[in-house]
Amino acid sequence: MDRILEQWRQARPDLDVGAMGPLGRLSRVSHHVSRRMAETFARHGLNAAGFDVLATLRRSPPPHALSPGALMASMMITSGTMTNRIEQLAKAGLVTRTSDRADARRAVVQLTPKGFDLIDRALADHVQTQAALLSGLSDQDIARFDTLLRALLESVGEGD
Repeated sequence: MDRILEQWRQARPDLDVGAMGPLGRLSRVSHHVSRRMAETFARHGLNAAGFDVLATLRRSPPPHALSPGALMASMMITSGTMTNRIEQLAKAGLVTRTSDRADARRAVVQLTPKGFDLIDRALADHVQTQAALLSGLSDQDIARFDTLLRALLESVGEGD
């Protein structure tokens, strides 16, 4: 990135390319992180989408069940995408989709014992991958980095 920035400063000294460095680095880090996470999920027969659904169900209170609408709200995806994810996980025996006992018009998606065991193993591996990705930073650096990323998310309108 430093070489690229210097080249732009030479080629276009009239432009302030200061934002290019951090955003270029952030993009490269994001690509690397996504690749490593995908490798971790694949070791468990999952992709990021499946992991996300199972993890959302796992962190919800027992019986680890949510409506598709609650899952969508938590994950910020469309209903078509959610339906496809649920169907794939149900085919694999990781979740069930049943009618809500309180309101038969509503569906409930729940982790199966197989899904519960899988997400617990995958989550432990995922946390290790995340720790390895940040292992080059001190605890103070990680806290400062997190604060800066939170501020960046807020400045682009995403919030936390």
